[in-house]
Amino acid sequence: MGTKRTIELEVATSGVDAQGKATRVPLGVADQTGVGILTDREEPALGGDHMLVNIGPQHPATHGVLRLVVELDGEVVVRVIPHIGYLHSGFEKLGEYRYYNQIVPLTDRMDYLAPMSNNVCLALAVEKLMGIEITERCKVLRVIACELSRIISHLVWLGTTSIDLGAFTPFLWCFQERERVYNLQEMWTGARLTTSLTRVGGLMADIPDGFTEGVREFCATLPKTMDETDRLLTRNGIWCARMQDIGILTAEEAINYSLSGPMLRASGVPYDVRKDRPYLDYETYDFEVPIGEKGDVYDRYLCRFEEMRQSVRILQQALDRLPDGPINVDDSRVSLPPKSEAMNDMEAMIFHFKQVMEGIEAPVGEAYMPIEGPKGELGYYFVSDGTAKPVRFRVRPPAFINLAALPKMAEGHLLSDLIAINASVDIVMGEVDR
Repeated sequence: MGTKRTIELEVATSGVDAQGKATRVPLGVADQTGVGILTDREEPALGGDHMLVNIGPQHPATHGVLRLVVELDGEVVVRVIPHIGYLHSGFEKLGEYRYYNQIVPLTDRMDYLAPMSNNVCLALAVEKLMGIEITERCKVLRVIACELSRIISHLVWLGTTSIDLGAFTPFLWCFQERERVYNLQEMWTGARLTTSLTRVGGLMADIPDGFTEGVREFCATLPKTMDETDRLLTRNGIWCARMQDIGILTAEEAINYSLSGPMLRASGVPYDVRKDRPYLDYETYDFEVPIGEKGDVYDRYLCRFEEMRQSVRILQQALDRLPDGPINVDDSRVSLPPKSEAMNDMEAMIFHFKQVMEGIEAPVGEAYMPIEGPKGELGYYFVSDGTAKPVRFRVRPPAFINLAALPKMAEGHLLSDLIAINASVDIVMGEVDR
């Protein structure tokens, strides 16, 4: 028969006493062989180097073609260096060699998760430069476009962030709702992703029959999906543990980093371009701006979640006040004349030809126009030398500026927390690299 062997943890035997009982060496005291025995309160001084880990630039969990060079001490993040430029397309420089209306397709591809709001911002900037006042129907339709864009952008963020943190079901719910908005976009513009909705002085087309009914149905059913998602996530223990007290930014820090959108408002700063610098008559709509308290990942989640509910309120009000009338300004030097006129009237044909071949000339000057995009303050800046092409074209992309705060938020957190923090920034690399 084999002998039984007893192992006692955290003690070591060294010899026997006079009665033959084994003596116990106190922890932390060297035995006769000179081998030190550690106490349970001491950590081994193992030493070692920090480790560099590359996250990206492949797409999953980086929310775009982003490369994060992470310096780790064990699993604790010491430093994060975002490397951008893998998707650089040169949209700003391309815009300086295009007529103003030809820049619209470039804006689709910046924030490709909310193309219609990008289209609207560009048109507003050029119209400010040219001193153009758009029609009342066009204003309301642009508000509808912007709020639909805000909802689908937040739905993508919520669904992909859920996957990053281990919840797959909300992803399916969010993308199902997003698909319904894409059907509406396709009904309106003929495209699902690259909409190119706006034109200087108006829109590329009026809404078709059945569009308003489709938006009303969407506004009636989206809250049900949001309630289901709320029940699944907001008080979920795993969800809260992965988000609460992670990636905190104070109000002062958020302002110093020039953050905007939900990133800024989650830190308690009540800045919203729709309220503070109104455009498209947003000051006449009744809606609230959600504000956070701690500025952590959880507050950013709550802010975006509530913003979708507020966008539904705005959409319902916009549908109720949608007036009849033209969508384009009544000026053949700015908006293309109707096809029926261009094919039957020589003067209309000339205006059509000159606009298409020579573009719309803007007066000498400069203009910057911001809007409240889904990710924050989106702004377009133009400098005109009096020709039909801008001499300078620059974009203020919110995701690019918000990304700068990532190293600050991630320091001292675990590597797994970095995934949640990066997701909370809600970046899209099309406008970061633009």
